[in-house]
Amino acid sequence: MQSSNHESGFSVRLADPDASAAPGVETTGRSFLRRRRNRHGRGLRGEVMLPTHPGYRTRGDRFDDLVLDSAQRLHDIWGKTLDGVRFGVDEIPPDLEQLAANGTTAPMGAYTPASGGDGPMITVYRRVVENACSSAEELQDLVHDVVVEHTAEMLGVAPETLDPVYRRRY
Repeated sequence: MQSSNHESGFSVRLADPDASAAPGVETTGRSFLRRRRNRHGRGLRGEVMLPTHPGYRTRGDRFDDLVLDSAQRLHDIWGKTLDGVRFGVDEIPPDLEQLAANGTTAPMGAYTPASGGDGPMITVYRRVVENACSSAEELQDLVHDVVVEHTAEMLGVAPETLDPVYRRRY
């Protein structure tokens, strides 16, 4: 199995436990990679969390899905108007320390106009939005509202015009 990144010239080759050792390297006994457990039988034998369990995906992964769902909903409504718009998630706003020092509330998202070859960018700040919510349903609604508000700012329209179910929740 081989993984490589041609852009940076960095490549990784994963060891194949069934492959023979490199020339000049002696191996005695079983390979560490071929062992299933440590010598007392207490080691892990498989994945800790199966993909079918809710804990398999991280909170960040689930939050990313909420942002993508909101972006897809808006794209379904507005179509080509939103082509080229990028939606992203950051953990915290870049100037959070300065905002906290000034006593200003942290923004839940941001709109960055198009620059160079990149299209406009709507960013949602995960930690700020999560701290404002007390339940999963409230989180989903707030994420959608943040995406709608910053997309409306980008298009220069009222958020209610952009999405009929929008209502300011914060």
